[in-house]
Amino acid sequence: MAVGGLVELRFRLADGSDIGPSKYSSSTTVASLKETVISQWPQDKENGPRSISDIKLINAGKILENNRTLAESRSPLTEAPGDVITMLVVVHSPLSDRHSEISQDQPLKKAGCGCSIM
Repeated sequence: MAVGGLVELRFRLADGSDIGPSKYSSSTTVASLKETVISQWPQDKENGPRSISDIKLINAGKILENNRTLAESRSPLTEAPGDVITMLVVVHSPLSDRHSEISQDQPLKKAGCGCSIM
């Protein structure tokens, strides 16, 4: 990422489709990037994010923090000058929403093991 310059980013969604690429200032915050993802979320995709807390942006295996800038979040080992940087977008429901969907009488199951948690 060019410090003080423009950075070209693309956001990769879970289904393999992309938002972007577009150019951003290296002083842009991660929270601003998340707002951009929400505003450009494809209308035909289900389960889109409702707020920036529903999104995690991952670059070079690191989850980016909302209050950091692109310059602070850079990963020089995985970037080449002039390349488009691809960030992974992970959308998750807030914890309270997921718990409200589970009945109190229904035991929770761990993913993949079939075990019940009581």
